[in-house]
Parts: sequence; structure tokens; C-alpha cells
Amino acid sequence: MYRYDEFDHAFVSSRVEQFRDQVERRLSGELAEDAFKPLRLMNGVYLQLHAYMLRVAIPYGTLNSAQMRMLAHIARKYDRGYGHFTTRQNIQYNWPKLSDTPDILADLATVEMHALQTSGNCIRNVTADHFAGAAADEVADPRPYAEILRQWSSVHPEFSYLPRKFKIAVTGAERDRAAIQVHDIGLHLKKNEEGQIGFAVYVGGGQGRTPLIAKKIRDFLPEEDLLSYTTAIMRVYNLNGRRDNKYKARIKILVHETGVEELTRQVEEEFSHLQGSELKLPEADVAAITAYFAPPALPDRAEGWAQLAGWKKADEGFARWVDQNVQPNKHPDYGMVTISLKPIGGIPGDASDVQMDVIADLAQEFGHDEIRISHEQNVIFPHVALADLEPLYRALNAHGLHTANAGLITDIIACPGLDYCALANARSIPVAQEISTRFGAPERQADIGELKIKISGCINACGHHHVGHIGLLGVEKKGAELYQITLGGSGDENTSIGEIIGRGFEPNKVTDAIETIVDTYLGLRSSKAETFLEAYRRVGPQPFKDALYGDAKAEAA
Repeated sequence: MYRYDEFDHAFVSSRVEQFRDQVERRLSGELAEDAFKPLRLMNGVYLQLHAYMLRVAIPYGTLNSAQMRMLAHIARKYDRGYGHFTTRQNIQYNWPKLSDTPDILADLATVEMHALQTSGNCIRNVTADHFAGAAADEVADPRPYAEILRQWSSVHPEFSYLPRKFKIAVTGAERDRAAIQVHDIGLHLKKNEEGQIGFAVYVGGGQGRTPLIAKKIRDFLPEEDLLSYTTAIMRVYNLNGRRDNKYKARIKILVHETGVEELTRQVEEEFSHLQGSELKLPEADVAAITAYFAPPALPDRAEGWAQLAGWKKADEGFARWVDQNVQPNKHPDYGMVTISLKPIGGIPGDASDVQMDVIADLAQEFGHDEIRISHEQNVIFPHVALADLEPLYRALNAHGLHTANAGLITDIIACPGLDYCALANARSIPVAQEISTRFGAPERQADIGELKIKISGCINACGHHHVGHIGLLGVEKKGAELYQITLGGSGDENTSIGEIIGRGFEPNKVTDAIETIVDTYLGLRSSKAETFLEAYRRVGPQPFKDALYGDAKAEAA
């Protein structure tokens, strides 16, 4: 992983001391909240319903055991003993005291972490495939390019005050595990016929109030032009993006209103002035950053295959966990392990300080000191020997981290919702807990198969409900919480926005509605191999509407 150089250390430390002075002036009353707000947001500090919230950056979801231990330390010393991992591969602390935030940032700096650009109208944390550098289907590791973009965008003077926040995602495989088509810029690493590395470039995706799928504006952008072309896109957006209406300020609206052909023309025109400039990526610099992400030396461990077969035969729970939570690594004797932060009936994405310490210890013992955070709010060990899976499982089991549900109906994405967020209209966490409990039986989950439920407590869509196979949006109606259901969404290489299925449901009826949807799917699937999303795309919404609302035409929510 990338290591700070002298400039990085000096820059982050100076920002900590600058913010310490700002906090002291705010607490003394010298600085009013209106003046302080943009300063705290630059450092990842929000004011939520009940307390301040601190969002810490985990660039492209990659960290090591020392950094995970620091996150545990912060949860223990400054918060209430837990942190919440987010869909942006970050971590949030919901209860820090404002007076403690400079000390938290100082502690983070000791392990090369920060909270810069986790908020505000700037380029946010660049995200990437959580299996990057390990996946067998990968063309190239996307993390070096995410790091290049991070360095380029950090406190960029031209792009620090954009019309609205801006999000970039990079993937390096044909299977999109980074949801690039619902980002402001999505980059798909690929090779051309000559074997050269480049990017397919997508622009204008996003969720929220107006969900839109990004448009491809370049099929192959040479590696050397990454920053030049990204700068061209940003300049067109910065110049033409709306600043009079925050609901229409994202680049997706600019693409929609301008038209993809005209926007592409503008980007290409701007790019023509930048191509070959000082923004051109030197091969030596790319190679130097790529070297930071060299995979660990993985010795052959062929004995793991025989051991694994025996362990699976002896323990049904372990077998279920391996089948669901372990994916093939590039090295045949290793696997990529998903550690679920979705225990049955638990809060999606939360981890206690004890669990974070355990994860750090196990990453050192079994995972070559590499940890990833997925946008699906889980933890990944990308390099685990098959021969180490059984002792790893036992250790995870002892701390409630062994849930075998990756990609299943209880692996729910959920935002904090009305329990914490000042923007929310409805709760997300209790709904997720009830659904998880209802469908928690392993046999039932296995029968249902792959099914992604995603829940947002407001239209901002932090829970990515638009791209859930089943999406839930909490809204407020006549002073009460109501949940709108969408079906058929997906955030992979075949991205789709879910369709509103009908009128909303009261909180006490949501889980029953989900059960009706699931039962309808089980009754109409062509075979057990046909997933929920495949079946929905085959039959359309009508069978589900009929099951939920009867044969009468479903009312709009």
C-alpha cells in the first residue's frame, strides 16, 4: 500500500494544527458556527442529530493492521466503542466531542490517515474494487491509479469549491465490483489490442434525488492521459455545473441537460489543450506508485486443498462460510475472504473496537497485513491461504465475525438513517435488523440465493437503494415514516436503476412486503440457478405488484 513521503507527513500535520486552532476559536465563541461550518467540513466533521460525526478517509478501501488498530483506539477512547464503515469505503464515528477532534486527527496522522475531503464540494475519497490486486479476473490493479487521482485531487486549488461533491471510482476487472456507472466519473481499466493499459471513461452517474446511469464518453483513454482527461472533465463541470440549485448541481444533471454528445465535445476540446502537458503521467512515476501495491509473496500452500475438503466435511457451518464468503485469489492456494459486518439482527457496517482489534491481529497472522473495506460495508482479507481458513474461521467465530452471508439477503447495505442523520426522514437500522432476523436461517438464505437489499433513510441515497435488487427508501408522509420499494436495481457491469413498485409501506409492514416479494420470486424462478435479478428482468414488475397489492393497478407512492 502507499506510504507517506515527507511532504505528506508535513502537510497532514499542518492541517491538524490548523484545525486545532479553528476548533479552539469555535469553542471560545470567537468563531461563529456559520463561519466554522465550512472549515469543519473540510476536515470531515459533520453536525448530526445528536452529536458531531467524524468521517475518516480510507483511500480506495485499503489499510493495514496498524491503521485498523488506530481506528479501534479512536472508537474506544473518543467514541462509544464502535465505528461505522460506509458505502464510500470510509469509517464514521457518531459520538466524538468537538474538542477531541483535533486529537483524533493527530492520532490518525501517526498511522498515515486523515479526514481530508471526506466532505464538502470537492473530489471525495476515490473508491476501487475491494478485491483489487488479488482477483483472478483482474486486468490490472486499479489502486495505483486511485492513488494517483488522490494525490492529484487533494486540496486541488481549482477543484476545491465545485458546484457539488464529486465522486470517482475505479475498477480493474470485467466484473464491476466498484459500481463505477453510478459515479460522477467511473474508470474501467482495460487493455487494447496492443496490450497497452488504458481506461473506458464513464461520466454523469449518480443516485440521490435524480438517479442516472453514467454515459461512456471514451472507450479507451491511454494511461498517460488519465490526469489530463480527468482535468478536462472537471473543468467543463466546474465552468458549467449549476450553482443556483444544489439539487441540480451534480455533473449527472449537466450531462443530462447538455446531452452526452455535446458534453463529450466540450471535454475533448478542453483535453486537446491539456494533452501532452505537465499533466501527462510519466512512466517512471506510474511504475513507482505501482510498486507500492506489489502483491505479497505468496508461497505455495498446496496442502490447503486436502485440508479444506476435510474441514468442510466435518463442519457444516465452516463449509457454508467458505462457499459464501471466500472467493478465488490469483494464486490457486489462496482465497479472498469477506468478513461480514452484517450479523443476523445486527447493525449493518458497524464494528466494535474489540472486533477491529481482532481483525487487525488476524490480518497480521493470516492475511499478510492487508485489509480492505468494501462499498458493501464489509471487511476483506484479500490473501488468505486455504490452509489457514479453518483457524481463521474459528477466531472470527469467537468474536461474532463469522456470518456466512456475503451477497445474500441478510448482507444488507444501510445508511445510519434517522437514528443519527439530520437529513434522514426515516430509520434504516431497525428495518435492516428486522429483515435480517426474519431471513436469518442459513437454509432459507441459501435457497433464496444472491439477493442484495439496500436501504436509505432519505432521498440522498447513502444506502444505494436505487441499485439494490430490492431497494428501500424511507420517506416522511403526514408526519409518519413510510418505505418506498424499488425492484430490479443493480450496481455491477450491467447497471440498472430500480423501479418503484407501488405505494409505500408502514414500518411494521415492510418485512412482510419483502417476504411477499421473495416468495413471489421463489414461485416464478425458472430454476434454482436463476437469481432474483435474472428472474425480475425476465418477468418484469407485474407479478410482484400483483402479489403486493392485489390485481388492482398499483398506486404510485
